Amino acid sequence: MPKKAFLSPHFPADVLKQKYRTTKDPVEARRWGLLWKISLGWTIKDSALALGIHYQYAKKILKTYNELGGDGLKNKKYHSSPHKRGKAPLLNPEQYEKLLAHLRQRPADGGIWTGVKVARWIEKETQRERVSHQRGWEYLKKCGYSWQRPRPKHRKGDIELQKEFKENLPVKVKDLEARYPKAKIEVWFFDEHRLGLKPILRKVWSKVGERPVAIVEHRYEWLYVYGFVEPKTGKTQWYLIPKVNIDWMNVVLKTFAEEEGVGEEKIILLVQDRAGWHRSEKVEIPEGIIKEFLPGYSPELQPAERLWLMVDEPLVNEHVGSIKELEDILCKRCCVLQEMREEIKAITNYHWLNYG
Repeated sequence: MPKKAFLSPHFPADVLKQKYRTTKDPVEARRWGLLWKISLGWTIKDSALALGIHYQYAKKILKTYNELGGDGLKNKKYHSSPHKRGKAPLLNPEQYEKLLAHLRQRPADGGIWTGVKVARWIEKETQRERVSHQRGWEYLKKCGYSWQRPRPKHRKGDIELQKEFKENLPVKVKDLEARYPKAKIEVWFFDEHRLGLKPILRKVWSKVGERPVAIVEHRYEWLYVYGFVEPKTGKTQWYLIPKVNIDWMNVVLKTFAEEEGVGEEKIILLVQDRAGWHRSEKVEIPEGIIKEFLPGYSPELQPAERLWLMVDEPLVNEHVGSIKELEDILCKRCCVLQEMREEIKAITNYHWLNYG
C-alpha cells in the first residue's frame, strides 16, 4: 500500500476544494487542486496525474505548501524578483539629476546635445576612461528625450490671441446654429500650397547599404494647390490654379460653394489665414459662406497645413519634366486624397476643435 503523503493542516479539505474552483489564475488553481486531492487520501502520484502535473513538481508544491501555507502556492511569474539584475548604472541618482539639469541647457561647446556629447559628459563626471557613444544615446532616451525636428513658431505669434481663437470658435458655431436653425453648419479650413519643378527631397525607407539617389534639376516654374478640408469628417476639395490673387480666389470660392451646395440649407464657416487676397474687400464671398480668419502668424492653428505633406508624396525624390506632367501627377493625387477621409481626419481634426 503506497505511503500517504503528509499534508500540513493549513486549510481543511473543503476550503482547498473551494480555492481550487474559485482561483482565477490557472497555475494556482491546479496547485490547490493537487492539495485537495491529497487531502482526500490520494497519493502524490495519482493527484499529479489527475491534474496533469509532473510528479517531481507535485512533490515540490507539497513541500512548499507545508512550509509556507497558502503563500507558497502563489504564481510568481508576474512578480519581479528582489535581487538585482544586469550591470550597475553608469550614473548614481545624484549624477543622473545633474545630467537632467545639464540637458536643459546648451552643452559646453555651445552646440546641441548628441549621444556622443552625453557619453563624453559621463566620462568627465564619473572619471571613467571610456564610455561608448551608444551609452550616451541610451542615457538621452532614459532622460526622456527623443530626436525631433522643432515645429516652427513665428516670433510675432500672439499666444493670447491664439488661445482666444480656440475658445471662441465653438461659440461662433453655436451662434451660426442659432442664426440659421434650419441650416446645416459646417466648419472648413482653407489654404494654398505652391509646387513646382524644383525637386522635393525627403528621407525615405531604403535598403541598408543602398543610399537612395534622386535626380535633380532646379527650374523655377510653379502652380498652386488650393485645398479645403473639413476636419470633423476628413472631406476635402482640391483645385489646381496657376496663381494666387483675388481673381483666382473669387473663382475658387464660387466653384467650392457650388460643389458643396452652400446656400440656405447649408452654411460653411470658412477659416483661413490673413493673406492679402483672402481679406481684400474685392473678394466675392458666395452666399452661405461665412469668413473667419486665424490670428496673425499662426500657421500651427491651420489644419490645412497638414495636407501638404500628403500632397507632396508622389513628387518626393522624383524628377518632373514639365508643368503639364506636374499637373497630371497632382490631379491623380488629389483624386486619391478625396477618398482618404479617415487618414486626413486623423491629421487635421485637432483636439481643440471641440465644436459640434
